[in-house]
Amino acid sequence: MMISFLLNGETIRVDTPSATQSLLDFLRDQRHLTGTKEGCNEGDCGACTVIVIDADSVKALNACILFLPQLNGKAVRTVEGVGTGAGLHPIQTAMIDHHASQCGFCTPGFVTSLVAADINKDRDFDTVLAGNLCRCTGYAPIIKAAQTAAQSDTMPEWLATDRQALAAWASDEVALAQPRSIEELATHLEKHPHTQLIAGATDVGLWVTKQMRDLGEVVFLNNVAGMSGITETQTHMRIGAMTTIEDCRLFASHRFPSLEALLRRYASTQIRMAATLGGNIANGSPIGDSPPALIALDAQLELRRGSTTRVIDLKDFFIDYGKQDLHPSEFVTAIFLPKSAPNLRCYKISKRMDQDISAVCGCFNLTIEDGNISNARIAFGGMAGIPTRAHNVEAALMNKPFTIETFKNLRGHWEQDFTPLSDMRASAEYRLRVAENLGLRYVHDLEGTQTQVHEAQVSEVLL
Repeated sequence: MMISFLLNGETIRVDTPSATQSLLDFLRDQRHLTGTKEGCNEGDCGACTVIVIDADSVKALNACILFLPQLNGKAVRTVEGVGTGAGLHPIQTAMIDHHASQCGFCTPGFVTSLVAADINKDRDFDTVLAGNLCRCTGYAPIIKAAQTAAQSDTMPEWLATDRQALAAWASDEVALAQPRSIEELATHLEKHPHTQLIAGATDVGLWVTKQMRDLGEVVFLNNVAGMSGITETQTHMRIGAMTTIEDCRLFASHRFPSLEALLRRYASTQIRMAATLGGNIANGSPIGDSPPALIALDAQLELRRGSTTRVIDLKDFFIDYGKQDLHPSEFVTAIFLPKSAPNLRCYKISKRMDQDISAVCGCFNLTIEDGNISNARIAFGGMAGIPTRAHNVEAALMNKPFTIETFKNLRGHWEQDFTPLSDMRASAEYRLRVAENLGLRYVHDLEGTQTQVHEAQVSEVLL
């Protein structure tokens, strides 16, 4: 397997690389580019952030869980390569001017994250930097540096030259472990049914960096045509399985605002730009944040095996902990969603606002006609071995008035639907109480009360 990519403007060719060698190790050990730091080695701290460029996107990604084959045909910029001409990038200059670096360990990651955000005209710095941790400088001067640099409104010349170089490369040069079409992938999996599929590697990457696992034969999905993107049909929205969580978040901001707010708290910008919706579903985690929302939306899943395609309800995909309705050689190709759901509300409960695993994730989608509940879809993550619906609660709500009193009368029904575990994130009792309270929050939410604590004014907070 031969892969090629640009690294700070230089063409890099690696013959037969290890499929699971991380970009971080390659940069530090083989290229001696030590500005990219190793901190957590699991995609949490952002010290290893680099910029990855292709014809369509500029992404800040974690090099520690980015495998070399995922870079084939792309361009990479590290902190050593983001300057303009012989000088510094405006972000770097502003970091100096505002004294935004102390020990300096995290600084390269902040710089690359902000350079990528500057190119993308993303000025929501609180969200952009949620995946970059600083423990000594404090964030105020870093935010000031970002705000100052944003006023320059300049594009680095290397962005255009990198893309020109990529466009000139032969398009036939593709790694053997990277099929180009759904048909090619399906054929390969029929011959090799135990192949490990790698989408964004934000989960699989930790199997390598933390568990030291040998993944055996792998296939990377990032070049499969038809597996990414969001399209609208006459009846629904189709989201390709390789669509990133960040692209899903941006899409949801117009159609499903509450889902967008949930996805904004999905890990960090670096993770969301790599992680995929199909991967978040296929890994079958009981605490994945997207499945409860998608189940509440009555989503369907498109699966492919050989030349056969089948469509199932997403709620039926999760069978038991660690077990999904996925046959050997079968893979997820797309997710189907309704075009709108005005009453969808998603609530993530965790110990931290950003970059935390949900203790409970509850999603409500009710249809209300003449003040009564005519249809109910309520799904939770973190309450069982799989993300699942609250069937008893839904049944108890049918044809009842949409009022606080109706939801207060549901206490015994939650226990019929869920028997949660106690773990380090929350006790079983806490989880059940939270589920009950989220029902009350849903009523207040639809009535127009501000229920997002970080957005509410003191006078608006429910007492």
